[in-house]
Amino acid sequence: MLKIGVIGYGYWGPNIVRNFHGLTNCKIVAVCDKSPQALKHVLASYAGIEGTRDASDIFTSKDIDAVAVVTPVSTHYDLARKCVENGKHVFVEKPFTATVAQAETLIELADKKKLTLMVDHTFLFTGAVRKMKELIEQKMLGTLHYYDSVRVNLGLFQHDINVIWDLAPHDLSIMDYLIETPPEAVVATGASHFNGLEDVAYITIYFPNNTIAHIHVNWLSPVKVRTTLIGGEHKMVVWNDLEADEKVKVYDKGVSVTNKQGLYDLLVSYRSGDMWAPKVEQTEALKLEAQHFIDCILHNQKPVNDGAAGRRVVQLLEAADRSLKKRGKIVQL
Repeated sequence: MLKIGVIGYGYWGPNIVRNFHGLTNCKIVAVCDKSPQALKHVLASYAGIEGTRDASDIFTSKDIDAVAVVTPVSTHYDLARKCVENGKHVFVEKPFTATVAQAETLIELADKKKLTLMVDHTFLFTGAVRKMKELIEQKMLGTLHYYDSVRVNLGLFQHDINVIWDLAPHDLSIMDYLIETPPEAVVATGASHFNGLEDVAYITIYFPNNTIAHIHVNWLSPVKVRTTLIGGEHKMVVWNDLEADEKVKVYDKGVSVTNKQGLYDLLVSYRSGDMWAPKVEQTEALKLEAQHFIDCILHNQKPVNDGAAGRRVVQLLEAADRSLKKRGKIVQL
């Protein structure tokens, strides 16, 4: 049975502990957090778990095989590196690191030590995203034309990262999972209204095969929206993550263009067929992700959301930041 340590018991940490604690082939041994109140809560909720305010107690412990790092992104690199240097497998909260260089260093170090490195891209384990991946792999959508995502709500404002680094990793990791072709350029625009960090932003991502992606993230929306549209040559998909039941809907709609006589004599026809909502798995995504991490360690497998996947997302975040600072100048990848 694998023994797990968790560093960070703030906003997301309780979910990490709950899901790993619910698995049969691993055991939460210790949790670290600087807050005495947080430690008091976890110790009251789970019997047999040790609490500490010193992270070194976690990554130097001989009783711990793997560590979940659930802390602000600015601390990810140092904590994850110390865990790997001490022979621990590592599960890191998104985004993976603050820079691509940090990500590459961690990947290289984990590879040398033959340790599993996994990034918490939870949405890859939702039934909705897995169903969309299945539809794409089955060529049901045909050639992909666009990926369009909106992730907006009122708050939660972060004090150390802008809205792109806070919300966009979700959509960028999903896009990276669904569209296997590497992107070639990024454009980002946005604005800051309160604390000097962008709270509204728009990211456009270009692919070499004429696929385009657009991601809208916003901390200032009066309503919460979690909607993704994927347009293909044959069919189109709408994913509304706030829907209780029919989260994914497939539309048999499309456009056909024919040229009978010349370049300026285009005939456009629109196809409007049925809509259907495929059944999607309802198991909690984080539970499946936690199990995937354990399985990869026990069976020496490569995670779907490994360090390389985390690095690709950080590369897009860095490129978006560079474009943002130059008011939407295109950044080549």
